[in-house]
Amino acid sequence: MKIYKVLGLMSGTSLDGLDLTYCHIWKTPTGWDFDIKNTDSIPYSDTLKEKLKNAIYLPADTLLEFHNTYGTWLGKQSKEFIKTHELEAHFIGSHGHTTHHQPQKGFTFQIGSGQHLANESGIKVICDFRSNDVALGGQGAPLVPLGDRLFFGQYDYCLNLGGISNISFERNGERLAYDIGLANMILNHITQKINLNYDKDGALARKGSINKPMLEQLNNLEFYKLPFPKSIGFEWFVAQVVPIVEANDDNIENLLHTSIHHICDQIAKQVELQKNKTENTLFVTGGGALNGFLMETLQEKVGSNTKVVKPTNLLVEFKEALIFALMAVLREENSINCLRSVTGAKRDCSGGVIYLPA
Repeated sequence: MKIYKVLGLMSGTSLDGLDLTYCHIWKTPTGWDFDIKNTDSIPYSDTLKEKLKNAIYLPADTLLEFHNTYGTWLGKQSKEFIKTHELEAHFIGSHGHTTHHQPQKGFTFQIGSGQHLANESGIKVICDFRSNDVALGGQGAPLVPLGDRLFFGQYDYCLNLGGISNISFERNGERLAYDIGLANMILNHITQKINLNYDKDGALARKGSINKPMLEQLNNLEFYKLPFPKSIGFEWFVAQVVPIVEANDDNIENLLHTSIHHICDQIAKQVELQKNKTENTLFVTGGGALNGFLMETLQEKVGSNTKVVKPTNLLVEFKEALIFALMAVLREENSINCLRSVTGAKRDCSGGVIYLPA
């Protein structure tokens, strides 16, 4: 049995920091399995966080320069992590950080140059997992659903609450998935008004009450009416959501409380739409799963016939990095890792570009 020893890297739209997950991944008679060995999460400095947040506004030459320097930075973090834990890694699977995502225009861009990462770390790198799918007419997102199928297929629905919420599930032998809408992106935007990175356990949100006009505005966003496959990025958030938040002059507690009700309203609506049996399980990971008030509100809105399942904090926090390690393994084997049923592409494909250290 061949065991792949892989370091997965993930940086999400919530800008919490860089997640590193070193895992062993192997094929079983019925599918795939994994063992997470070591993890770390490196918070972004205020300077780097602001630069990543505003990268969408950079001119092309400055953006490409940042693409390279950020790739070198990823390589340094990887090298230090591997050295500290005395690990052997066959390769690194890196998601990079999404700065531009406009599949309707035929492009998506995750910064973090694979060649710079490989050169700095001294290890083979597999990255840029989304571009092939977009070139085939797909959304290039979400990509995690294949990992949901292979690693967590015992649950009826897999929900990820990162900066954006997305869901995946099986229907008639196909994996379906799409971005539902907002999650931590709006919550963190609001807490940053009072210089907080996030609302721990939803403590501030719990104290608030619903701002009805704001809730109505959020629930009426055009994106929610679109059919899937569909995905959103930071551009959509800036253009469509930020103006709503800024136009509602209310206290932080009420803004957070309202946003959580909105997030859970939209998730519950999609679960209800997709249900095909009475009793269901909803497996929840991503930073939003650590928000106690959000999880309580979600359980309340989906109802008692859908059980909200939160796994260990290790999986909650590092599932995405784990799955990008899996994406790299599948690319190494030249196996399918992007599903047309999820992204709307012309065909399934094996996404990812391989870089060898110079």
